[in-house]
This record gives sequence, C-alpha cells and structure tokens, in this order.
Amino acid sequence: MKAEEIMARNPRTVTPETRLSEAARLMKDEDIGIVPVVEASGSRKLVGVVTDRDITIRHVAEGHTGDCAVREAMTEHVHTARPDDDVEDLMNRMGKEQVRRIPIVDERDQLVGIVAQADIVRKADSDKKAERTIEKISQPGGSHGQ
Repeated sequence: MKAEEIMARNPRTVTPETRLSEAARLMKDEDIGIVPVVEASGSRKLVGVVTDRDITIRHVAEGHTGDCAVREAMTEHVHTARPDDDVEDLMNRMGKEQVRRIPIVDERDQLVGIVAQADIVRKADSDKKAERTIEKISQPGGSHGQ
C-alpha cells in the first residue's frame, strides 16, 4: 500500500506570517493537531509545520503573552514522504523519528497530503505493525512535536 492511498489530501495550511491564534483556531475548527506551513498564501511549497504542542511549548510555556506569527513557534525541519512511498516504510520512519504525522510532498516539495498515525491504524494495519509503530513513536525523546 502506498502513502497516497491513505493520506488526507490537500490539508489546510497557514503561512509563516499567519497569527498563532488563527492557526490554533484552525486546529480547533478542523479537529487537528498539526497545520502545514507553506511559503506564502496560494503556495503549496512546504516550509514547516506548526502543531498544538509547538504553540503550547514554544509559545505559551515560554511566557509569550502576545499573538505572534506562526514562524515563532513552527518546526522548520520536517520529515516528509512522497505519495508513492510504501506505507510500511512510512511506519518505520515514523517509529524511528518518533513523529505522529508526516507531510506528503511531490518531487517539487509541494504539499499534496499528510499521513497521521490514525490513518495507518484505520486504513493500513493488517498485521498489528501500526501498534508497534505507535509504541516507538510514543517513547520519550522524539524529534519534534509532530
């Protein structure tokens, strides 16, 4: 099975200039914990992600009281995958990197989708490998708040 078969297509995005409150409102409205960050409005060029954890740990817990731009809290160096990547390879990467979501980009680094651990569990797990992947992801000390 390929990533494109289970990914959420064309996820909502923000730009580095978007206010954190707007990104948080989008997360609430869409019931999501991550929003891909693209270069500019109308662009699909991925430059990072902002997660609910980024907002709470990098912004609120650091004592910032004002509403700043997403760039102040976003994760820039993001693990990505391609639409034709095998889901098993994706699970291995998610476990190794301890990330819960991976943006899917095309050959030009244009965002085309996102795969979350829930997508793998719901659509791709036939041999309980997803359970083992989630155990690896959930170990303390992961790469970033994805």
